[in-house]
Amino acid sequence: MTRKTSRDFHPEALKLFDQYVHGQLSRRGFLQQAGRFTAAGVSAEALLLALSPNFAEAQQVAPDDKRLWTAYVEYPSPDGYGKLRGYLVKPAVAGGVKPAAAGGGKLANANGKLPTVLVAHENRGLNPHIEDVTRRLALAGFIAFAPDALFPLGGYPGDEDKARELFTQLEQPKTRADFVNAAKQLKALPDGNGKVGVVGFCYGGGVANYLATQLPDLAAAVPFYGAQPPADTVAAIKAPLLLQYAEQDERINAGWPAYETALKAAKVDYQAYVYPGVQHGFNNDTTPRYDAAAAKLAWERTIGFFEKQLRA
Repeated sequence: MTRKTSRDFHPEALKLFDQYVHGQLSRRGFLQQAGRFTAAGVSAEALLLALSPNFAEAQQVAPDDKRLWTAYVEYPSPDGYGKLRGYLVKPAVAGGVKPAAAGGGKLANANGKLPTVLVAHENRGLNPHIEDVTRRLALAGFIAFAPDALFPLGGYPGDEDKARELFTQLEQPKTRADFVNAAKQLKALPDGNGKVGVVGFCYGGGVANYLATQLPDLAAAVPFYGAQPPADTVAAIKAPLLLQYAEQDERINAGWPAYETALKAAKVDYQAYVYPGVQHGFNNDTTPRYDAAAAKLAWERTIGFFEKQLRA
């Protein structure tokens, strides 16, 4: 069966789906409005199913890949209210000294330490797609760690709709503090080289931008189509940025001109790319909004950027 892409759907249906994904439209609201943009004989329910994630089809790296070491780890919350949890993935160790070569990634530096990358998820918590992305980073030779912002509420529930509902219950100031804490935990890993980068997608892209304003020792940040931070916080950014945007993403792109102006005024080191013709979420290969060419280029740029900023 040929995999559907965003070009197989009416642009207005994609806009409705974006509103649904980001909590601006209920499931019922989507179904009521989407019927106008379905093909003959196709129901709105079928359209929603076609647009929704297919994790198994998109998986690139198996959870039990022998080239990797994986674990779910718990660590203290910064406010003492309990524990936090995340998914930690490292290149497998060969001979107990250096990581095994994997996926073309480089080995550790001379002292055996590896650079580290924090993975900030979308607004659904630590789902199978983000775990797969975390493994992809480890295959490129990084220690990768993906916190689950939903863990204080029981963790990712295994259902995307339930996850979105849970997300609305998070106290965002506390959640942002949790991500700051996760970055500090990653920096302190004994087998890390002390350099931390962050990559985030959608909600996580906003987290990546936020962390850049909060962590003066952050070594690199790569927000994919993420909400921009307030202009008055941009001067605090010390990390180089690689900003990835989708051309067909009016909601997020509306904030880019002011962000760019603030970045230039603060003399922040940044690169920004707008991928033509693609939708918000173009890197997420579990849905039809995925664009293979743009995702490949954006990922190559991401890995190259981390190699430059974190490996030295």
